[in-house]
Amino acid sequence: GNRPLSPHLQIYRWQIPMLTSILTRITGNALIVAAILIIWWLFAAATSEGYFALVDGIVRSWLGKLVMLGSIWAVWYHMLGGLRHLYYDSGRGLDIPTAEKLGWGMFIGSAVLTVITILIL
Repeated sequence: GNRPLSPHLQIYRWQIPMLTSILTRITGNALIVAAILIIWWLFAAATSEGYFALVDGIVRSWLGKLVMLGSIWAVWYHMLGGLRHLYYDSGRGLDIPTAEKLGWGMFIGSAVLTVITILIL
């Protein structure tokens, strides 16, 4: 008939717990990319001066700095997500209002902790 194939895409509302779960998975994978970049930088430092200069230029470029800044945020976000899951594993915080507050706490907390980390470094 004329009905849409995926009506859930038209009526489904995004929820904070769902978004935090998706972002926890994304940040975990993004941290792998950042770890590879750091390992590449260390490998270049152990290889030669010229190769290190090339890789160091990439890491210190605006894109490298953006990746490192995002990594700082991702570490804090991922850590707060782990703490939230420890809280969930105790059987608490599973009701919708508390889960939404914890989700907002992850967003706000990771942003604040990122700013504090940048100011300290």
